[in-house]
Amino acid sequence: MTRADPIHPTAIVDPSARLAPDVVVGAYTIVGPDVVIGEGSVLGPHVVIGARTTLGRRNRVFQFASIGEIAQDRKYGGEPTTTTIGDDNTFREYATVHAGTVQDRGDTRIGDGNLFLAYTHVAHDCVVGDLTTFSNNAQIAGHVHIGDWAVLGAFAGVHQFCRVGAHAMLAAFAVVLQDVPPFVTVQGYPAKPHGTNNEGLRRRGFSADDILHIRRAYKTLYRENLALDDARAKIAADAEAVPALAPLARFLAASPRGIAR
Repeated sequence: MTRADPIHPTAIVDPSARLAPDVVVGAYTIVGPDVVIGEGSVLGPHVVIGARTTLGRRNRVFQFASIGEIAQDRKYGGEPTTTTIGDDNTFREYATVHAGTVQDRGDTRIGDGNLFLAYTHVAHDCVVGDLTTFSNNAQIAGHVHIGDWAVLGAFAGVHQFCRVGAHAMLAAFAVVLQDVPPFVTVQGYPAKPHGTNNEGLRRRGFSADDILHIRRAYKTLYRENLALDDARAKIAADAEAVPALAPLARFLAASPRGIAR
C-alpha cells in the first residue's frame, strides 16, 4: 500500500463500490457492493463496510469495526436497505452500525463529528445527530433517535423507539426506557433525571442566563409537582421569550413514549 495505491493488496473492494481516490483501505478489510466513501476517509485493517453504505468525508473506522451490515431484526427479509453516515466521524474498535429496515425508515442515519468508542452499537433505523459521544459499550436499540451533542456514558443502553434530546447526558450504566429531554442528565435503571448538563452547556457556549433558564425549566418539569401537560404548557410559554428553551419545548410536544421522570 503506497501513496499511489492506498488500498492494501489483501483488501476486498466490490467493483460497484465508489471510493474517493485518497481513501485508505487497510489489510483484510472488506468493502461491499454499492458503497460510497468520501475523500479523506480511512478504513483500518479487518473492517467490514456492508452493502449500500454511504460514508462522507474524513471518517475514520478502526480495526474490527462493522458498518452497514444487515439489521439484527427477525422481520428483516433481505430488502435493500441503507446506512448513511456524514463527515468527520470516528468509529473505534468493534463498533457496529446496522442498516435500516422497511418497517421504518429503511435507513440508519448518522450525522457529522460523532465519536463512537470501542464496542458501541447503533441498531437499525436509528438517527444520530451531530457531535455526539458514545462511550465504551454504549448501545442503542432499533428506531432510537439521539440529538446533537448528547453524551452516552459507558455501558449506557437505550430501549427501542426512545429519543434522547440534544445536550442530554446518560451516566454510565444508565438504562433508558423513556425519552430523555434535551439538557437533562439521567442515571440508573430505569434512568431517572438528576439535574441538567450544566458543564456540557458551558463548554458549548451557552450563556449563564440561558443555563439559568434551562435549570428553571428543569424545575418546572421535575420539581414543581405539575402534571406533565401543565409543565409542558408552561415551558412552551416560557420558550416564546427564551429561544434556548425552544428545543426542550419542541421535544416535549412530541413524546409518544413519555419522558423519564
